[in-house]
Amino acid sequence: MTSRHAARPISIPNTGAMAGHAAQASAETQRETRRESIFYQPQGREVALFEYAFQNRLPVMIKGPTGCGKTRFVRYMAERWERSLYTVACHDDLTAADLVGRHLIGAEGTFWSDGPLTRAVREGAICYLDEVVEARKDTTVVLHPLTDDRRILPLERTGETLQAPPGFMLVVSYNPGYQNLLKGMKPSTRQRFVAVTLGFPEPRLEVAILIGETGIESAWAEMLVRIAGSLRALKDHDLEEGVSTRLLVYAATLIQAGMDPRDACLAALVEPLTDDAETIAALAEVIDATLV
Repeated sequence: MTSRHAARPISIPNTGAMAGHAAQASAETQRETRRESIFYQPQGREVALFEYAFQNRLPVMIKGPTGCGKTRFVRYMAERWERSLYTVACHDDLTAADLVGRHLIGAEGTFWSDGPLTRAVREGAICYLDEVVEARKDTTVVLHPLTDDRRILPLERTGETLQAPPGFMLVVSYNPGYQNLLKGMKPSTRQRFVAVTLGFPEPRLEVAILIGETGIESAWAEMLVRIAGSLRALKDHDLEEGVSTRLLVYAATLIQAGMDPRDACLAALVEPLTDDAETIAALAEVIDATLV
C-alpha cells in the first residue's frame, strides 16, 4: 500500500500466536487477522505518533467526533504492521470478566475462557477498546497494570500473571462530545496514555478520502465536501452532531452506484442526523442550494 505520510518504517517483532485458552470472540468483540487493503488518509502526524508509541511500548488514546476515522486508523495500522487486532465495542454492561475472561461450564466440566484483552496479550496483538468511556470505571481499572512500566495482566481467577510481549499494544478511543460527569475517564486512567485528537479532515483531504474510498469523480467529491461544510456550520444550532466523514463516504458510495445525487444526500447526510421534520426540511434546502 502506498502511504502518504513521512513516518519512518519500523521493525515489528513477530511474537506469533501463543498456544493458550482459545475461545470464540464474544458478540461485542471482533478479531481481525487477514483483511482487505484498508484505505486511510492521514490527517497529520498520527501515524508517526502511533509508531513511536509502539516502539516504546506506550498505550494510545484516540479522541475525535463520530465518524472521523478513529477505528479505521487503528485497523489501518494493524494492517500496516500485519498484526492481529481485537476490537471491543464498549458499553454500560461491559465487565472486567468480559475483557479478561471467565470460567465456563462445558461437557467435561468447567474451563477457563480468555477474554479479548487476555488473548491479545497472549498473542502479542493489538487490543482496541472503542468508545472506552461507555464502559464502567470499575471495568477500565483492569487496564492499569498494562498501561504502566509493568505491562502485566494479573488473572486472579487462574492465578496467572501475564507479561505483555513487545508486540502487544493497547489502544482506546472515545468521542469527547459525549463526555459528561458520569461518563468520562478517571484521571488515573487517562494519564496512562499518550493521546492524539482526530477531527474532520480539511476539505482537500476529505475529497481525497472520498475518491480513494469510493472511486467517485473529483467534481462530485468536492460538491459533497462543500455540502458537509455547510451542514457542519449548523452544529450546536440545529444539530447535535455534524455530518461525519463516514456519512460522506456513504453518500459518495450511493452516487457512484448510480443513485440520484439528491436522494443519496438526503439518505446519507440528512436523515441520519435528525428526526425533526422542520430540521430535515431545512437541511434539504441546504443540499438543494449546493446541488444547483
